[in-house]
Amino acid sequence: MGESRLEEYLSNPAKGLWKLTVPVMVGMGVQTIYTIVDMIFVGRLSGDAIAAVAFNMPLFFFVLGLTFGLGSGVTASIARFIGAKDKINADNSAEHAVIMGLGISIVLTTIGLVYGKQILFSIGATADVADLGWSYLRVICVGLPFMVLSTFFRSILAGEGDTKFPMTVAALGTVLNIILDPIFIFTLGLGVAGAAWATAISQIIVFIIFVYMLFVKEHSYITFRLRDFEPSSFIMKDIIKVGLPASMSMVIMSIGQLIFNRILVHFSTDAVAAYQIGGRIDMVIFLPILSIAFGLTTLVGMFNGAQEMDKVKYIIKYGLIRSFLITVVISIIVYTFAPQLIMGFTKDIYIQNTAVKYLRLMSMIYPLVATALPCGRILQGFGLGMPLLIITSIRVLLLSSPLAAFFIFIQGRPLEWIWYSIMISAVVSCVVALTWLYWAIRKFSLTKIQTSITST
Repeated sequence: MGESRLEEYLSNPAKGLWKLTVPVMVGMGVQTIYTIVDMIFVGRLSGDAIAAVAFNMPLFFFVLGLTFGLGSGVTASIARFIGAKDKINADNSAEHAVIMGLGISIVLTTIGLVYGKQILFSIGATADVADLGWSYLRVICVGLPFMVLSTFFRSILAGEGDTKFPMTVAALGTVLNIILDPIFIFTLGLGVAGAAWATAISQIIVFIIFVYMLFVKEHSYITFRLRDFEPSSFIMKDIIKVGLPASMSMVIMSIGQLIFNRILVHFSTDAVAAYQIGGRIDMVIFLPILSIAFGLTTLVGMFNGAQEMDKVKYIIKYGLIRSFLITVVISIIVYTFAPQLIMGFTKDIYIQNTAVKYLRLMSMIYPLVATALPCGRILQGFGLGMPLLIITSIRVLLLSSPLAAFFIFIQGRPLEWIWYSIMISAVVSCVVALTWLYWAIRKFSLTKIQTSITST
């Protein structure tokens, strides 16, 4: 199944990209709808309730960053092995992914349950907000192992070119989450903790479906032989060289969120809530871009493994142009209708005005982000993990966070200067990403030429 997909994608790369992208977009779309609906439900409780979830988001993003990052390493590794028609190592990569998922689950769940409340205080949550945040976090920890392992299962299937099934399962879990949210939050009167219970239960059901389909029904091209599993330093290095930098880049983004929350709470917890609402809408904006980037990782990995550099160049150009054009249209819509987009989340006028200003400023840089973001994923397809980490570090640690702190605490600027710092960092990171991608294409093209000369 995996090798037949390779031949299909090679014959029509553009069609292959959309075949990979659309299921991802649908699945992520349903997931994003959930995050928005969840925030709307929580917003009906209070501004502190929104802030409590907001302070959990960097921690949640840390977990997602670690798993999605290593998962991207798994996807790129499996895609390259399938491109090279090496099923044995493709299977081995998948088995290593499951073992890593188990290890990560045990460590993170233990840390969350033992130190969760202290962590919330340490990242700036006030006493009332920390209590609400802890009621959310301790329940989320129950569902965390199932979420982590499900993420690795999705990465494995993406590596073999199957995005439809995993995103269908994820969408099913999200719909269930949306149904359970009002029941647990309002009907059962659990408040913020109810939103966490809805998430945990839906993640458990998603995990059960994956396990049944992959290990009982053997749905995938990949074959799992966990009873005969033997660690391989070669496979671990192949996954980690891409996955670990990707994980670290998302951890850095999580740290950036923590820093921004600490700076915003200097103004008020309502400012944190406004940032959280704006961030949820950002997720919708970048749905098509993240989906295209996801597809590009698989295709570039497969085409590179098959030594088809002409196909690699074509699909990179095709994907980046579509990302840019889609986001230009979306930016115009967001700038125009920002007030209407915000009103559904909260009735608080201050939160509304702050979030609207955030969205209108961010809409000006969306096309730049839509260009830089796929570049990092494309470089992962080449087996290069460090560029994404370095680009993210420049954007978050060297530019946006220090600039925001400088504008607010040194110069005493108003809140919107935090948004300006994000805009400046987006411009610089876009230039760096495009430059790095240009270098990589030239490098791998020359390598292919040299290989051809040597073989003849």
